Amino acid sequence: MSDGYEIESLPPAPGLTGSVVVRASADELVDAIAADFLVHAINCIRTFGDFHVALSGGSTPIPFYQRLMYDPSYRAIPWQRAHLWIVDERRVPFDDDRSNFRSISEIIVDHSGIPSEQVHPIFAQAPDADTAYEALLRETLGWREPGHDRLDYVLLGMGSDGHTASLFPNSGALKEELREMQLRNQQLSGARVEGSAKKGDVPKDPGGRLVRINSGENVTPPDRVTMTLRLLNASRFIAVMVTGKSKREMLKKVVAAPKLVPPELIEEIPILGIRPLAGELRWYVDSEACPE
Repeated sequence: MSDGYEIESLPPAPGLTGSVVVRASADELVDAIAADFLVHAINCIRTFGDFHVALSGGSTPIPFYQRLMYDPSYRAIPWQRAHLWIVDERRVPFDDDRSNFRSISEIIVDHSGIPSEQVHPIFAQAPDADTAYEALLRETLGWREPGHDRLDYVLLGMGSDGHTASLFPNSGALKEELREMQLRNQQLSGARVEGSAKKGDVPKDPGGRLVRINSGENVTPPDRVTMTLRLLNASRFIAVMVTGKSKREMLKKVVAAPKLVPPELIEEIPILGIRPLAGELRWYVDSEACPE
């Protein structure tokens, strides 16, 4: 009999688009995410002078946010140079327990030392919540050089129904964005036809919204304000955190999806629409969520 410690073997990494980090427990997974977050933040500060991060609400990322605040290993995170954005928000007051900003504010904003003018909540109850937040994003990121005017780090989760941000299966905002994407692709294809456009012409973007209100049928109440696939996929780094047995079946479906995902499948499983255009996608998965 061996006197050594038994090392728990990890399940194989799921065959997902992008890189995959697997850890035995959710706690170990938080360590991996936090370590990568620190490196990414410092590198962005050195390169651009600031760090634009968009965080999601919900219960899954809370241990990660808490780790950033209480673990001495992460005191080097340069929050004074960071801009904090919210991926999605419920259309409720900030003092409502369901507010994503409330939980993020209580953990990070109140304890990190980030300047208040660099904290960007979504005023979700305003009638123009989507267009106002989009305008703020464009104005703030517009100070960067072209090509670098994008979010540096986005943390997403995945629901057991495949939703991410507040892009729910078969919801109105998702359907409208996919329709506009298809229209743009048709215009681009038409422009390539000989004689249909001058060389170098690019068809006008038929929509291209960065933020949308998502309401109505198939949206878990209350109504939401959410970043769109277009904005998320333009990011420099996207982290997707998936934990728990309840996510296993959906993750199996994501793994089984074709590399070229048709729009109708994204409507059913919105997380499949996360495909960075010129950035990195990294999945963080605990052993319970890994498909068998």
